[in-house]
Amino acid sequence: MGGTDTVLDEGGVDPDPFVQFGRWFEEAADVLDAPEAMAVATADADGRPSVRMVLLKSWDPTGFTFFTNYDSRKAQELAVNPRAALLFHWEPLGRQVRIEGATSRVGPAASDEYFATRPLGSQIGAYASHQSRTVPDRATLDAKAVDLATRFGDGPVPRPPWWGGYRVTPEAMEFWQLGRSRMHDRLRYLPDGAGWRIDRLQP
Repeated sequence: MGGTDTVLDEGGVDPDPFVQFGRWFEEAADVLDAPEAMAVATADADGRPSVRMVLLKSWDPTGFTFFTNYDSRKAQELAVNPRAALLFHWEPLGRQVRIEGATSRVGPAASDEYFATRPLGSQIGAYASHQSRTVPDRATLDAKAVDLATRFGDGPVPRPPWWGGYRVTPEAMEFWQLGRSRMHDRLRYLPDGAGWRIDRLQP
């Protein structure tokens, strides 16, 4: 990436990072099929990190929410170290958003509500897969999904108790804009009283 002529200036961003995120997200949605794709980094009790791609499902001033299996590796790590880092990379726009903060499970009602909107096949998949655990082969997994599809028929499919949402409550948010000659713009929001302070970071 050679850089762009777009400049990220303190005077041109919203003082609320959630509003600024919404602006960038909408612009990313105009050029990307999945602007909601984000990397989620966690770490275990010994500080060993791991990262994977998931989908952002909602955000508001309380945080950014994604859903997963509560027995997965990410969930096990969040149980002992309830902090996470998120990264959105919107390459066509030369932009990144970094979010760091504490995590918490969303309430059962919110998880039920979102699970009910998932396609039937995805609902069955949540039952079929014990995420992050080993399986002898693909055929075993497929057979389990077929058995569950027969069991549930056309639904409704209740949410598995081991599946639900996490919310990341930001303690820092950074907006990164690609610049020419590696002179990128980086603006970091940090909580400051009832609002947020914006700091410019060197590239």
